[in-house]
Amino acid sequence: MVYRTMNNRTGGMRRRRGGFRWQIMLLFAVGAAVYYFANQKTVPYVCNSDFSSEMCRKQLRTMKPDAEMQLGLQSYQQILQDNARSLVRSGPVKDAVEEIGVRIARAASDSDPGFDWAFNVIESEQANAFALPGGYTAVYTGLIPIAENEDGLAVVMGHEVAHALAHHGAERMAQQNMQRIVGAGVSMGAGGMDMGAQRAVMGVFGGISQYGFALPFSRKHESEADYIGLILMSRACYDPREAPRLWERMGAQAGATPPEFQSTHPSPQTRVNDFKKWMPMAVEIYNKSCPNKISL
Repeated sequence: MVYRTMNNRTGGMRRRRGGFRWQIMLLFAVGAAVYYFANQKTVPYVCNSDFSSEMCRKQLRTMKPDAEMQLGLQSYQQILQDNARSLVRSGPVKDAVEEIGVRIARAASDSDPGFDWAFNVIESEQANAFALPGGYTAVYTGLIPIAENEDGLAVVMGHEVAHALAHHGAERMAQQNMQRIVGAGVSMGAGGMDMGAQRAVMGVFGGISQYGFALPFSRKHESEADYIGLILMSRACYDPREAPRLWERMGAQAGATPPEFQSTHPSPQTRVNDFKKWMPMAVEIYNKSCPNKISL
């Protein structure tokens, strides 16, 4: 009788250990929620008069702008050092990139981020560009044939600068921290399960985290940067109608691509459609900002 009772208790304990411990998960979920709501800030540049109120949103951000800019400067200096022999120091491409950059920076000055703007050109086959926190910007020469003209180049540079202005890097880091908090809760909650069950639980969490959160979040950043960049280039008196044309060319260059839900970026066609949707507003801003230009 005593043996049977002890055996029943032991079996009960095994069953309890073998299940998912939701109390632990709940504790970590509460911690993640507190972290999220305590660090909400308005995204710059999407909540002022030139932007649709539908685009205005809050973002999770914990890093101070000065620290973010310092990291941007350190990364930029390292990139320039690594590509010292490939820097384009003079010529028409360098001049065009600097002029476009200065005009876009001026267009962003109504909400002065305190950036120490810099614009460089790197000789490379990459069809790419980047802008780091602080306004540290570079264009790879492989982008020039696809851009085709200064308006096309302004589309890309406006987009990259928009990432920096909207603190997307800092937001991404904060979101990753929140994912780690939730992930730790899932891992500890599953800690009493057998190894096969633990792997299954963590696999499900990884899939949900990747396809339900990280990738859609990244695509949202890209679309937001497209939107902000379109406004900035329009204010800077570059023709916004070049934006969908550029992405039609990008799509033609891209070749086979994974389905959009598996990508960090919207598909070229999605971006073309978005730019066409936003175009009436962009043209209105261009005409208002550029009275000495021919109206579009």
